[in-house]
Amino acid sequence: MNIRFVTNRSSRRRTLAPLAALLLLSLLAPTAVFAQDDEGAPLALSQVPSSGAARSGPIRLAASETGRETDTADRNEAAPEGVPPVAIQIDKISVDAEIERVEIVDGVMQNPSGPWVVSWYQDLYGLNEGNNVVMAGHVDYWTTGPAVFYSLGELTEGDVIEVYGEDEEVYEYEVNWSRTYNVADELTPEVIQEDVVGDTEEESLTLITCGGEFNYETGEYLSRMVLRATRV
Repeated sequence: MNIRFVTNRSSRRRTLAPLAALLLLSLLAPTAVFAQDDEGAPLALSQVPSSGAARSGPIRLAASETGRETDTADRNEAAPEGVPPVAIQIDKISVDAEIERVEIVDGVMQNPSGPWVVSWYQDLYGLNEGNNVVMAGHVDYWTTGPAVFYSLGELTEGDVIEVYGEDEEVYEYEVNWSRTYNVADELTPEVIQEDVVGDTEEESLTLITCGGEFNYETGEYLSRMVLRATRV
């Protein structure tokens, strides 16, 4: 399926809202070899990767549903507005991680490059823009076990998340809610628009990771966890 995403900065805010309604959280690509221990038993979930470099990112846009085309040059040359985030700290769950800039390539949000780094999708919003700052991190990772967002589900309303900006300022957010969505029947375009990548009335932080049961036959997590926090 051909994938396209409009990222021209001059038109991004006009197109993001309607396009986000068509975004789908993609399933992780199946693995050819199933994870087993030395005796052939399945590994614990913490030992199975949430995703890997060759696997699809958490969100993708179906070009066939929009008819839009991507101007690759505009996407690559467009500098993100607002303040780029460089680190994230969540004391309650012992997260102290660097943030990498990740692009949306051919409509697919790319995965974090490793178990301990958090990805910021620079094609969307940056800090201090008064809108939705979207990031993702692995829940676990092959050969590593629990990864940076392994304990994200332990956060509750009012917990504090600190994001450090390239401007050396600290941007503080408080958790509003976290939800786990079954990919097969709960992640509708409307849910994705409202709960994941859509515009927000106030500056927000949205964190995404995998969750739910792991299907050993296909090598896929069956759910996605989404956490929303608001700047204070």
